Amino acid sequence: MRIPFIKMHGLGNDFVVVDGRTEPVPPLGTSTRAALADRHTGIGCDQLILLEPSDAADLRMRIFNPDGQEASACGNAARAVGLLAGQATSIETKGGIIHARRDGGGVAVEMGHPRFDWQDIPLAYPMDTAAMPVGWEDLQSPAAVNVGNPHVVFFVDDVAGVPLHRLGPIVERDPLFPDAVNVSVAQITGPASLELRVWERGAGLTRACGTGACAAAVIALRQRRLASPVAVSLPGGTLHITWHGDGLITMTGPAAETFRGSFELEDYL
Repeated sequence: MRIPFIKMHGLGNDFVVVDGRTEPVPPLGTSTRAALADRHTGIGCDQLILLEPSDAADLRMRIFNPDGQEASACGNAARAVGLLAGQATSIETKGGIIHARRDGGGVAVEMGHPRFDWQDIPLAYPMDTAAMPVGWEDLQSPAAVNVGNPHVVFFVDDVAGVPLHRLGPIVERDPLFPDAVNVSVAQITGPASLELRVWERGAGLTRACGTGACAAAVIALRQRRLASPVAVSLPGGTLHITWHGDGLITMTGPAAETFRGSFELEDYL
C-alpha cells in the first residue's frame, strides 16, 4: 500500500507529514515510525507528523520523534501545519489545542498558556521552578516551564561553549524529570533577544525548536531579563516570541514545503 507524504520544515527542523484527514491512514507502529524517520534508510526527519480529523478542533496533529515515541507538542510542526492548512486553523495536540494563522511571509501560532507549577512540568518532587536548586556540572540553577511539553532552561555566558551533545541526554533522563525533559541553554544577546541551543527529548540536538524558543523567552520575560517580543536565534534561524505575563504565548516564524512523495508501507514494517 502506497501512502503519500509531504516533506516540510521550519528553520531546518524537518517533518514528514502524513495527511489522514480525508483518507484514513493504516496504523503506523513504533518501529515503522522510527524507520521512516531514519535519514539513511528511510525518508528522514526530525519528527513524523500525522494529521487526523478532530472533534475538538479543525484537525488533530500527532507528533512522533525519531525513536518512534509520541511527543506532546512541536511549535515548528504547528507552523508547518498552519502553512499547509492555508487559513486560520485550530489544531488539537496531545499538549492541548493551539491556533495557527498566516502572518506576512510566515506563520503565527498561539501556543497556549505556560505552566510553571512543579506538578505541571512534571518534577519528581516540589521545588521552585523559577530557580531550581539543582545542577549538572557547569549547568546550574535552571528554570522550568511546560509549554505543551516540559522544558528546562539554563542561562549561560556562551551557548557555543556548552557540550550539550553530552550533557543534554544526562539532564533529559535525570530522575528529577519523570517524563524526561527538553534541555536548552540560552544566552542573552540584547534587551529583547537571546541565542538558544536545544537538546530535544527523544530527538537530540536540533536546528530549531519552537517550544524551546517559547520556553526560553517566557522564562527570560518572567525573570525580567528581557522585553517582549523576544527574538530567539537558533542554529536554523530566528523565531519571534510574544508573551505578556498572563496571556497566550505567540510564536511567529517561517515554514516551508520541500517536496511531496509516497512510500510503500510494507517496506517499513
